[in-house]
Amino acid sequence: MTPDEFRTHGKAIVDWIADYWEGIEDHPVLSRVDPGWVRSQLPEHPPEEGEPFDRLLGDVDRVVMPGITHWQHPGFHAYFNTGGSGPSVLGDLLASGLGVQGMSWATSPAATEVETLVLDWLAELLDLPTGFRSDGPGGGVIQDSASSATLVALLAARERTTGGASNRNGVRQGTAPMAVYASEHAHSSVEKAVRIAGFGSAFLRTIPSDDDHRMRPDLLAARIDGDIANGLRAVAVVATVGTTSSTAIDPVARIGQVCADRGVWLHVDGALAGTAALVPEMRWLLDGLEFADSFVVNPHKWMLTTFDCSAFWVRDRADLLRALSILPEYLRTEAGQSGAVIDYRDWQVPLGRRFRALKLWFVIRWFGAEGLRAMVRHHLELTERFDAWVVEHPSYERAAPTTVNLVCFRHVDGDDASRRVMDGINAGGEAYLTHTVLDGTFTLRVAIGGERTTDRHIDRLCSLLDELA
Repeated sequence: MTPDEFRTHGKAIVDWIADYWEGIEDHPVLSRVDPGWVRSQLPEHPPEEGEPFDRLLGDVDRVVMPGITHWQHPGFHAYFNTGGSGPSVLGDLLASGLGVQGMSWATSPAATEVETLVLDWLAELLDLPTGFRSDGPGGGVIQDSASSATLVALLAARERTTGGASNRNGVRQGTAPMAVYASEHAHSSVEKAVRIAGFGSAFLRTIPSDDDHRMRPDLLAARIDGDIANGLRAVAVVATVGTTSSTAIDPVARIGQVCADRGVWLHVDGALAGTAALVPEMRWLLDGLEFADSFVVNPHKWMLTTFDCSAFWVRDRADLLRALSILPEYLRTEAGQSGAVIDYRDWQVPLGRRFRALKLWFVIRWFGAEGLRAMVRHHLELTERFDAWVVEHPSYERAAPTTVNLVCFRHVDGDDASRRVMDGINAGGEAYLTHTVLDGTFTLRVAIGGERTTDRHIDRLCSLLDELA
């Protein structure tokens, strides 16, 4: 493709995306195709000769679009939203055009230094403890997801606990078995990280929660002390600021004190709800973060940034580097050897890395701090509006406290009625809900975090729910 051809077809793609955003409400939120339909519409074998670009774009309309669930739709209230703002998409396009592989400072200094800066900016916007800034022993890095952030946090915690012995001898060879602790409502990625890091699922301790689905620090302390008495080593605790099921906020300060008293690494997962700390009145969510050794928040969830972009900070990067740094001769550079630069390949599991910081840099500069705060406040107001409607409706009841931008509720007639309501909403095409199970009960979730979601869409959702009640 020549530069002139790229200009022509690139403009066509930008126009297509702009038209898609303008008409997104014309699409049913949830894809309606049957399993295998998309593949059945495409040739079984690759083309021998190249095809014109118009034909490619035509197949996007004909085949791809029917198989898309529209995460940018204002009626998308399932899971948690993903960001897709204009500046973020353009930043992603620019990163793809540059084609940077930013594994080290030397491979593109701008990729490293913009990332370091933008993570410091974000730490300032969220009012994180100063220890997470890059001008001290800590610092931030962009991971692909909170799942990867949890994994590298556990690897760093293991490194600190064993003094590097786990890298030489394996997790349980020559050292006592090690355990990781998390709430029963922690994200499933915690167990996956425990498996990948070699602890084994048997050494993940799930701590019961209170009536509001928050980890109980007293039971955490008792479980850690019991394990230590039985010869185990307590490696890390994962506290959650905004659980996936109900956005419950674990009492981080009390959990942090338990960890500090026992020398246990504390990782705080604020993947969704951490974004709320952009507004000063919500910074109570991060009370106790001064105890944390690591913290993660996902701009690709509630900060208008396209997937993937997960901001991860550590208070002391030394443990992380000892766990993940391997330096073959072909990666040695004068700058890296000097110690004057950051080589982000040593802060993650893969070697290679995209220039993800560009899109976050674009978002922060385009919207500004006030624009991002206005977005958060708008979604919190919409959530409060919907929450009040649920509380007042005779057929529905709230199933968990509403803390940020998720409302959990159920039909008063029980699980079958709640499931019928969810299926009815999703079949209609105007909105998309998902469910969880809280206290053994089928529970509906309405997440409100889409850039295009307005009062009108929440009012329409209320009308649909009323019709199905």
